[in-house]
Amino acid sequence: MNDTSKHQGLRNQLAKLLEEKGIRSKNVLDAIRLIPRHLFLDSSFENFAYQDKAFPIGADQTISQPYTVAFQSELLDIKKDDKILEIGTGSGYQTAVLCAMGATVYSIERQNKLFKRTSLLLPKLGFNPKKLIFGDGYKGLPEVAPFDSIIVTAGAPFIPQPLMAQLKVGGKLVIPLGEENQIMTMLIRKNETQFEKHEYGEFRFVPLLEDKN
Repeated sequence: MNDTSKHQGLRNQLAKLLEEKGIRSKNVLDAIRLIPRHLFLDSSFENFAYQDKAFPIGADQTISQPYTVAFQSELLDIKKDDKILEIGTGSGYQTAVLCAMGATVYSIERQNKLFKRTSLLLPKLGFNPKKLIFGDGYKGLPEVAPFDSIIVTAGAPFIPQPLMAQLKVGGKLVIPLGEENQIMTMLIRKNETQFEKHEYGEFRFVPLLEDKN
């Protein structure tokens, strides 16, 4: 795998840019410096991999803008060995960030092409989520719940009830809510029935799709 000192320099520049944009978590910035984002992209995008932009990855999906990945990751405030459910594995870049931050990661992807590619790529790069699942993210993963945090990496028109049910008390659900543009939303579970809601401005994601193909 081709990862050079030039790539490392570009990662350092990207981390500095994210810091200037307001990312404060050392854990997040260290992960951005560590992970070779260019290896998660088609080689035709390699020269652009460390720009703060989203790029297509096939199956009508994108690799999220690094700022978005960093922003969601910072909201989760991950502690070592936190059990995290990721809805939408996609390229695997966000998955790698969560692994690099010390989380125990379960990730669900509904696009079979992306699921197969990422299942091979992540271990090759030394990032080992606890489990990658081909399935419907709207349903979550009840057999492994409850989770310390759940992160949704696609725009959802509503908050799926199963995901709320699978959060432990004190746990966080970070989800972009909306049809065209999304409002980054965090729900914190206060007790069995109550959730505290926080909103963090507008972002753009591809839609969260149900079922699988």
